[in-house]
Amino acid sequence: MVHLVGMKTPDLSQPRIRRRLIAALAAGIILLLVTGVGLYGLITGPPAPTPGTHNDDSGDVSPGPVVTAPDDPEPSTPPSLSSVPASTDAETFARNVAETLFAWDTASGFMPLDYTSVILAVGDPTGAEQAGLASDIATYLPAQESWVELRQYSTTQHLSIENAFVPEAWAEAVEQTQAGQLPPGAIAYTIEGTRHRDGIWNNEPVASEHAVAFTVFIACPPGESCYLLRLSQLDNPLR
Repeated sequence: MVHLVGMKTPDLSQPRIRRRLIAALAAGIILLLVTGVGLYGLITGPPAPTPGTHNDDSGDVSPGPVVTAPDDPEPSTPPSLSSVPASTDAETFARNVAETLFAWDTASGFMPLDYTSVILAVGDPTGAEQAGLASDIATYLPAQESWVELRQYSTTQHLSIENAFVPEAWAEAVEQTQAGQLPPGAIAYTIEGTRHRDGIWNNEPVASEHAVAFTVFIACPPGESCYLLRLSQLDNPLR
């Protein structure tokens, strides 16, 4: 039996012994790190291939298919209202104005002023009659408050024309005007037709019809497109 009595305890303060302990501790830490990394690799598996590459069975990394981003979609065209079709024929243009004036849809997202702008776009190019024409158009369209109310019922409107003619009263009006008061090609057409309104009431489609008559005052200069001067009061046309 080996007696430990009398064995001296190593002096840790000695430089050689201290260096050995430090080296042993460092080796142990490195071993723990290596083991930890190995265990982490076993748990997580092999790293996923980076985009654009793939791993084959041999373990080699080869280029994968190139993925291209799809082209940006074309920007959608914002909705717009149909313009009044142009014409050099007086009656045709008068009919175009009348049909456009009465064509509106409260569910379209547009407001009465938008429909007014469409009619003003074919107004007197000099601007002399624009203010009066805007006032005329306002009497044909629902007020904004009424428009909001009609929108609840998805109300739409259109006009069917039964008759369009130059009223006899127009010839008398021309005789009474002084030279230069009327633009070249000025003429009036009285429109007679039926205003149709459709909508939804209590989830059921409803419709109404109302006879209307009015006069469209236009000008058709020779060789040029016609334009709109003024409108008579609704249901108070020239005869």
